[in-house]
Amino acid sequence: MNSHRYESSQAIVSQTLGVIATICILASCAVAASHKAPPVKPANQYAAFDTHPAEHVTIGIDPCNDPDKCSFFRLPYIQHGFIPVRVIITNDGDTALTLNDVRIQFISAANDKIPAADLDEINRRLFNLKKSMGTHLPLPIPVTIHHPAVDKKITEDDTDFGFQSTTVNAHSSLGGYLFYDVRGLDDPPLKGAQIYVKMIYTLDRKHELFPFTIPFDKWLAANPSTLKQ
Repeated sequence: MNSHRYESSQAIVSQTLGVIATICILASCAVAASHKAPPVKPANQYAAFDTHPAEHVTIGIDPCNDPDKCSFFRLPYIQHGFIPVRVIITNDGDTALTLNDVRIQFISAANDKIPAADLDEINRRLFNLKKSMGTHLPLPIPVTIHHPAVDKKITEDDTDFGFQSTTVNAHSSLGGYLFYDVRGLDDPPLKGAQIYVKMIYTLDRKHELFPFTIPFDKWLAANPSTLKQ
């Protein structure tokens, strides 16, 4: 009787552990899925783009000013005054391009020229100095509890959603998210604004492409409800 009872208990424990393991796997899959952006499409399939037919290159933009529509980000950038803009470069030519020297600027309706924010600028906005210094406990021997490195999520988002390369191969598309600080601009910041792209070269650096201008108004016309954001 005791042996049978022990074997039954073992079976129950094994089944329980199996269920827990399955739940953990499903939870992990859900977390992974939540950090996945939509696949990159050719630039001319986005609402706003600029094409240079003679150079066989098109650049499109896909901004996100609604947190619910880009919930794959790990941190609330939009709520802290940043607009994530996906920039997509499609190279239909036979020569690869390099982005090593590229400048991708946000030009506001008032002609403010805003470069993409770097990781340090984003980190300073989202996390204040007091948090990064840790918490001091009032004990006889001073003890500091250091908080987790908050910038890890920013780095992970940059790794997952930023540009994965500085080379746009022939007959291919490359896209990545850039973050622009629009907190001081008139509302809505996208109205009348544009993305200006310059200093794209062929990989052999024998030719510099003409600058690209992509108006956000084209995107807003296709997404009128976002003006309320």
